[in-house]
Amino acid sequence: MSSAVTRRKRLGDPTLAARLRQAIRGEVLFDAFARGRYSTDASIYQIQPIGVALPEDTDDVEAAIALAREEGFPVIARGGGSSQNGQTLGEAVVMDTSRHMNRILEVDAVAGTAVVQPGIVLDELNRQLKPTGWTFPVDVSTSANATLGGMTGNNSAGTRSIKYGIMVHNVLEVEAVLADGSRLAFGEVPADLSGSPRRLAELAQAMRALYKNNAEEIALRIPKLLRKVGGYNIDTLGEPRQNLAKLMVGSEGTLGFFTRIKLKLHRTPKHRVGAICHFDRFQDSMAMTRFIVELGPSAVELVDRTMMDLARQLPVFRATLERHVKGSPSALLLVEFAGDEQAPLVESLGRLEEMLADHGHPGSVVRTMEAKSQADMTAVRKAGLNIMMSMKGDGKPVSFIEDCAVPLDDLAEFTDRLTRVFRKHGTEGTWYAHASVGCLHVRPILNMKDESGAKKMRAIAEEAFSIVKEYKGSHSGEHGDGISRSEFHEMMFGERVVRAFAAVKDAFDPGGLLNPGKIVRAPKMDDRSLFRYKPGYASLPVRTSLDWSDAGGFLAATEMCNNNGNCRKFDAVMCPSYQATGDEKDVTRGRANSLRLALSGQLGTDALVSDEMKETMDLCVGCKACRRECPTGVDMARMKIEFLHHWNARHGVPRAERLTAYLPRYAAVASRLAPLINLRNRVRALAVLGEKLTGMSARRKLPAWRSDFYRPAPVKKAGKEVRLFVDCFSRYFEPENARAARAVLEAGGYTVVEDTSSRPLCCGRTFLSAGLVDQAREEMSRLLDALTGGDAPIVGIEPSCLLTLRDELGVVLKGPRANALAARSLLFEEFLAGEARRGELRLPLRKDGKQQAYLHGHCHQKAMGTMPDVLAALQLLPGLSVQVIESSCCGMAGAFGYEKDHYDVSMRMAERSLLPAVRGAPADALIVADGTSCRHQIEDGAGRRAVHVARVLESSLEKGPDHRRSP
Repeated sequence: MSSAVTRRKRLGDPTLAARLRQAIRGEVLFDAFARGRYSTDASIYQIQPIGVALPEDTDDVEAAIALAREEGFPVIARGGGSSQNGQTLGEAVVMDTSRHMNRILEVDAVAGTAVVQPGIVLDELNRQLKPTGWTFPVDVSTSANATLGGMTGNNSAGTRSIKYGIMVHNVLEVEAVLADGSRLAFGEVPADLSGSPRRLAELAQAMRALYKNNAEEIALRIPKLLRKVGGYNIDTLGEPRQNLAKLMVGSEGTLGFFTRIKLKLHRTPKHRVGAICHFDRFQDSMAMTRFIVELGPSAVELVDRTMMDLARQLPVFRATLERHVKGSPSALLLVEFAGDEQAPLVESLGRLEEMLADHGHPGSVVRTMEAKSQADMTAVRKAGLNIMMSMKGDGKPVSFIEDCAVPLDDLAEFTDRLTRVFRKHGTEGTWYAHASVGCLHVRPILNMKDESGAKKMRAIAEEAFSIVKEYKGSHSGEHGDGISRSEFHEMMFGERVVRAFAAVKDAFDPGGLLNPGKIVRAPKMDDRSLFRYKPGYASLPVRTSLDWSDAGGFLAATEMCNNNGNCRKFDAVMCPSYQATGDEKDVTRGRANSLRLALSGQLGTDALVSDEMKETMDLCVGCKACRRECPTGVDMARMKIEFLHHWNARHGVPRAERLTAYLPRYAAVASRLAPLINLRNRVRALAVLGEKLTGMSARRKLPAWRSDFYRPAPVKKAGKEVRLFVDCFSRYFEPENARAARAVLEAGGYTVVEDTSSRPLCCGRTFLSAGLVDQAREEMSRLLDALTGGDAPIVGIEPSCLLTLRDELGVVLKGPRANALAARSLLFEEFLAGEARRGELRLPLRKDGKQQAYLHGHCHQKAMGTMPDVLAALQLLPGLSVQVIESSCCGMAGAFGYEKDHYDVSMRMAERSLLPAVRGAPADALIVADGTSCRHQIEDGAGRRAVHVARVLESSLEKGPDHRRSP
């Protein structure tokens, strides 16, 4: 029986899982859902692993590899899972170091070195290094989620490689566990090996002999370029001071399992200046690159028109392009100069402008002198892959020739020839990235669900690599070999060099235990059995409750996740549950993968409504951050609504969810019993009893019902009409917010009209949160009938409710009426800020209020891009200084944080940044938060009372004593 068949029989093997659990302290995950989540990376491939392990330390790694030798299963090391060529996929036990082996072990601020574990993320490393003045400058575009182990195994590069080199130039030493159990430190090797460990001496001697026997062939075949990462770095074996760490770099985990990495650090430049160079023709940008490089920039990055057009469709990038890009250029070159003195950098910008003018491009430069402008444009470029993958439909830009590198003098001709290859095969390519080093990311648009896509991929690869070879270029300039490129090594390097690669592999790992099938003895890159979309891939019949036509269907919406792992970053709103747990299950990518596998039948016919899927979706708080921050537009909040609809249909609605969902329908009665119901917050025994009956944590105070709930006031005819939409929470729990909003609007001279139905209008938010789409549809239909007609803006107070009219309304009740209502729906702050921008706001405000405010934005405000208007509304107050709290979700997410099963994770979310910031705010500062649940979390967790913007403005109105209530 072949080893491949044997491994396939062991997929998810419970006996093997049990043995592995006995051997290591870290988690062992062999269930189908976990294996599915680890069966993909950012490539086109999908291979089910035998199982997954999360080692806690080097001892765990050694124990797992010892068991692998005994049991005969392969081992694959994995970090962020963002590789683009299938490097971390295979029928093996995948060992994810990012969960536990993610620390800095040592920093030498004198020598400028750091020792790290393989699972630490690049941005986290540099965040911790910042106070020392040092940085690790190999700035890959996935720096927010790429681990140093993955970067080392891949020999990664980055934007500034023209100045700092790539990983092989910046790794000093690698400690690794070999397949035979040896734990060795690979670094500089002395000429005299007598004092070295026996196994290290054997390997060093073997590598010296290998280089000596192949030196001429290596010199002839290995490209003389900075960007060459194909195969093993055997050309470094001939350097005067042999350093075997350089051989480990780029080995993709095939030679040893990295456990410690010693890095060379660089001083952080004190100044950076940027230039955005505009070109009407793509070819002109390519032709000018070699001249720009002569000016000594630290980076020259390309952005083509396709990427700009796609980026403009994404809310997170639209404003940046509108602000910095003039007109509709065919290409941009983003040029950076860096150093410790600013004056020489500004002089370089001047020389750049002169040079471009001399070559027929006068006035083509937009300078970016401020750090924020530079960071914003860099963010667009760094998101290039994900921006390209945001294309709707089955045709996607596919990664397999995306980082070929050629000499700069040949770059313009190379891009032109490759474009003709694409056209020959009936497609086109997207271009971006590292123009400075002749390494452009180019991705032909192909449908990999169809056999013709695979055929075109091979044909284009063979022609493209032939062209690269003509120019003595590199077919693998940054993203490694993996499955996509390994089979082409013989074509590019020749048979003798490939035999040398195999000899290296066999010297380190003669049994093929470590990541087999990469670099040497690789499968065919177009083997469709290895693809994510294998032959026969199709959706199970699923009748959806929401309209998914904008994505091409529910399954297609999940397929928008390209697995690049942007959601695994820790410095943004997305993804709060992952930031709290660090578990792949709890990140947008993990959920999207599980949903895709379930919808396509790969986890069984009932996987969509299984307990495992419920657990996968459980900690999604519906923050919608992925809707904005995921460059491919994965909307997990909407997917959770759809999932819950199907779960409820199979399992029913739990009591706690039903209690919250139906709140709008019993609120009027409950408010009349407010004194009785509110006893629960004052009597501990009632809270404990309530926890048992409703699932609401006894450790929380519940929102207090109000007997003096909000009632619509008589209309005071004045100027422009607005429709005030008062949500259930503002009406029955915090009526002072609704009264404040009305008072401010009336003080501004607006005619405030409200619905006076016997049962107040409802947006359906609480029903949607529980997956009760049919009930939400009833409420939305009633609201739509009541508010359709006229053009008066609909002004709302609670972000989650008002913004439902702009988001979910259109997928629950699709049609022109819903679209028209969405267009009229504005948050209170949006309305005021818009009126102020048009010069139409006449709001009498006093200056003698509080002078400092700390603002926490509701997740949906951030997701829908309304935070600038919230800030603008507060800044209407003369003399008020506003500090925006940089935070993710507060952890409440409606009822989520009130539930006993979610209390702890809710508090972990809040403690990441929000609560520490509130505690650190001056005692006399205002704490402002528009979300009702956000305010409760702040009061529960930090003991500070937060207020709505409407109350802040109301307290500063000059008009009458009734409008001067303190917030």
